[in-house]
Amino acid sequence: MAEPGDGGGERSGENGGSVPSPLGSAHGRVPDKGNDLDQGKGESNGKCSNDCTINSAVSNGDCVIVEAKEESGPALPESPGIVSKHGLPRRSSIIKDGTKQKRERKKTVSFSSMPTEKKISSASDCINSMVEGSELKKVRSNSRIYHRYFLLDADMQSLRWEPSKKDSEKAKIDIKSVKEVRTGKNTDIFRSNGIYDQISEDCAFSIIYGENYESLDLVANSADVANVWVTGLRYLISYGKHTLDMIESFQDNMRISWLSQMFRELDEENTGDIPLCKAVQFIKNLNPGLKNSKIELKFKELQKSKEKVSTEVTKDEFIEVFHELCTRPEIYFLLVQFSSNKEYLDTKDLMMFLEAEQGMAHVTEEISLDIIKKYEPSKGQETGSLSLDGLTSYLMSPDCSIFDPEHKKICQDMAQPLSHYYINASHNTYLIEDQFRGPSDITGYIRALKMGCRSVELDVWDGPDNEPVIYTGHTMTSQIVFRSVIEIINKYAVYASEYPLILCLENHCSVKQQKVMVQHMKKILGDKLYTTSPNSEESYLPSPESLKGKLLIKGKKLNSDCSGIEGDVTDEDEGLEMSQRVGKDGEEQQNTAPVKRVQLCKELSDLVSICKSVQFTDFQISFQNQKYWEVCSFNEVAAGKYANENPGDFVNYNKRYLSRIFPSPMRIDSSNMNPQDYWKCGCQIVAMNYQTPGLMMDLNIGWFRQNGNCGYVLRPSIMREEVSFFSANTKDSVPGVSPQLLHIKIISGQNFPKPKGSGAKGDVVDPYVYVEIHGIPADCAEQRTKTVHQNGDNPIFDESFEFQINLPELTMVRFVVLDDDYIGDEFIGQYTIPFECLQPGYRHVPLQSLTGDILPHASLFVHVAITNRRGGGKPHKRGLSVRKAKKSRDYASLRTLLIKSVDEVFKNAIQPIRDATDLRENMQIIQNSKTLIENADGVYEKIVQCQKTAMEFHENLSSIGAKEGLKERKMLKAVESFTWNITILKGQADLLKYAKTEALENLKQIHYAAVSCGLHRPNTGNAEASKPRRSLEAIPEKAGDETGD
Repeated sequence: MAEPGDGGGERSGENGGSVPSPLGSAHGRVPDKGNDLDQGKGESNGKCSNDCTINSAVSNGDCVIVEAKEESGPALPESPGIVSKHGLPRRSSIIKDGTKQKRERKKTVSFSSMPTEKKISSASDCINSMVEGSELKKVRSNSRIYHRYFLLDADMQSLRWEPSKKDSEKAKIDIKSVKEVRTGKNTDIFRSNGIYDQISEDCAFSIIYGENYESLDLVANSADVANVWVTGLRYLISYGKHTLDMIESFQDNMRISWLSQMFRELDEENTGDIPLCKAVQFIKNLNPGLKNSKIELKFKELQKSKEKVSTEVTKDEFIEVFHELCTRPEIYFLLVQFSSNKEYLDTKDLMMFLEAEQGMAHVTEEISLDIIKKYEPSKGQETGSLSLDGLTSYLMSPDCSIFDPEHKKICQDMAQPLSHYYINASHNTYLIEDQFRGPSDITGYIRALKMGCRSVELDVWDGPDNEPVIYTGHTMTSQIVFRSVIEIINKYAVYASEYPLILCLENHCSVKQQKVMVQHMKKILGDKLYTTSPNSEESYLPSPESLKGKLLIKGKKLNSDCSGIEGDVTDEDEGLEMSQRVGKDGEEQQNTAPVKRVQLCKELSDLVSICKSVQFTDFQISFQNQKYWEVCSFNEVAAGKYANENPGDFVNYNKRYLSRIFPSPMRIDSSNMNPQDYWKCGCQIVAMNYQTPGLMMDLNIGWFRQNGNCGYVLRPSIMREEVSFFSANTKDSVPGVSPQLLHIKIISGQNFPKPKGSGAKGDVVDPYVYVEIHGIPADCAEQRTKTVHQNGDNPIFDESFEFQINLPELTMVRFVVLDDDYIGDEFIGQYTIPFECLQPGYRHVPLQSLTGDILPHASLFVHVAITNRRGGGKPHKRGLSVRKAKKSRDYASLRTLLIKSVDEVFKNAIQPIRDATDLRENMQIIQNSKTLIENADGVYEKIVQCQKTAMEFHENLSSIGAKEGLKERKMLKAVESFTWNITILKGQADLLKYAKTEALENLKQIHYAAVSCGLHRPNTGNAEASKPRRSLEAIPEKAGDETGD
């Protein structure tokens, strides 16, 4: 139906979408060589051709909006603001799909550094862009969207749009009538529009105008275009016809005066010119990521445009080139968002930014002033003003790292049993290449120990001259002397961490050389060796804290009833398994060799204390007979089978016992398994081939980067509690764990290098970014940005993604930058970080090379927000409140055991659980936050008491069930239900406790915000003074009438 009053009629929009299947945890950008073993490979579609991406919540699906079209007259160009995303097959630098043809677009190289379009770096640039005009989408009720061309009159007095058959005086808004410019989808028109979810928050804005507070609701083609209009309009509202004068005064007072002063200092002879090399070096010092050649080229281009050839640079040229090369528009728009329409942030503006975006609590003006003094290069240091250059410097500093500084030191409880931690482990540490022919070298141990590894492997064999040697038996790997390895271990054992180092000793020596091994270890390692006999009265291993500085020998041990000086034990020989599987022609062979027994001397046996190696049979036998100090090793294939077929038993097994997972013997090329496949089952020691870089080592290194990189990471609480219900393969939310929503916006990139292995194509790259989530199956997902063509220096992506995280304690986020039109290799850089270590706000992500080295000055600029996913609906990303959809409230459910006495206990917890949920769900209102704080403790105690009472049945549950007549199958179901209920009670109690803490913090933040805004006056008896000002309330709006189109 044609829009009233507008010629040419337009049709309303429709929307649809498709949701891709989430990616499994084994996927990655740079696959390990031969990393297909027991792991599926897949392709991920998701090319984004638009600047302003529309993403569905949580599912991260693609979407399409059919827009209103002109029925007559020339069609406007299709906007990339709301379009479909077409699939692009994912590429691998190693595996290529020859069936898919490459696009015809050829790689081209530009020999000019000049941008193809004007860079927006000031409010005056915004005003000029508005005068030139932009195509925007005008949103109306009932899903109607219209293409219009908006522009600012040259006199800056009114805003117009076209085409329209209306009188030109009606298709405009006087700037002086504008009351507010509101960012995002925050008007009734947006909220009631049928395509709300398909419109990008970053591209939407509304102009509130007129005496009746009408709204003009617009969607830009990109976030940058939206920022231009929002910034320009806000300046025009504040300063009217004096806008450009005010902007010029701001610039003169800050950046230009600073650069003029710098120029004078460089112009030692006061000639008005400085040598080109000095100008280049000054800019280079402030922006180390810029290449000298690019800076020089920019000066030469500028001079050429003025028909000037000189090796000297004037002040105006110096300032212009600095302005062009050192201004980041995305940071400029961030500055003006918080600057109260100034070209700088004062201390109050910076306080608001730090609290609202960076997640800092209790920020004072003194803290803001300290930041300004530290990072502001101009005279703003003296006036308490942070300019664009100061803000850029601050955001790129370690103070704004995406990695939480709390996790750069020991921050976890280190007094729990050893089995409650993930332990950073190396496989065949002595090898530095492949497993069959590669060289052995002590540098393997040095590198692993420096990286925080706390479990290394020593395969020891008889050597010449009665000196044991280390190598992989039955293979062609070279040998190193055992004694030299022990000396290196002694030197570097506590280099990166004081917590215990486990030496996995695979002994193949004769008794004679075993005694030599013992002599070397006792002489070199001395008191560091932990040889205390385990206490049979205990049930759990000692803690890392109690074992600080100690070396634990993992190996075979004689039975306690062995009275001789030696005895026989089963042999552990991973190398034999490999050699049997690989024949001369490389074909896999069947392992039919019987279990071999070898002699073990008592002296070596006595060095083994709490890490005695035993063979695994099955879970039931282990639960009945295994001692807490006994350790089982699993081939990755066997461990994978248990993880898939008995995930619950595997998790419970690892609550008490250590398990070590080592790579399949088929990984002759030293490729790596996915550690997440075993961490999700609670396996503590997942041994990795440190010499092989790639996705799997990225995950391992990234994971152990937390907790001070000490090599020990506390496992999720649900994997440590004696009674808890957790399935490692769950594809749904975890009972008792509150899911989180992770919002990530990829804003821009800086200084991307050319892929190291790519062919000769110049230095041009076409970057795009993948955001990957690695964790339990329910959390594994990925999203990619659009490709930015031929720009590796400062590409702008401006795309937002949302992920639901069901088990935050076991989740990692990986950022991967790839080259879309690569020749030979696509990998540019990556960074992997545990979810718990993410800092909210605007952050720079340092990029690492394939081998884990920091790429100089290469980074991603991102925004991170984390919100709780509560049962009542989707949380709003901004502010303290949580908007809830109109839906029934979901309460945690308990299961029936069919054991009357136990069911009665759990029945008493139903109402407290409902009360706890209600208190948490209502906390968005101040009064209800107070109610939660007042009542939480009482409800918490009721839930905890029910849990304690129920746990009294735990030991005798089987006998109670038998008395009730439960047979085997029903008894197993009853045990599972009991575990489920205990997990629910514990989880609900913890969530309520957390909600109370959060409510207290929210009230504090409201108080501090009120004080900083001058809305609260302490110690004033005036009741009126404590009331919020009217200006803080939202300005009412209503839809503009149909005649204003």
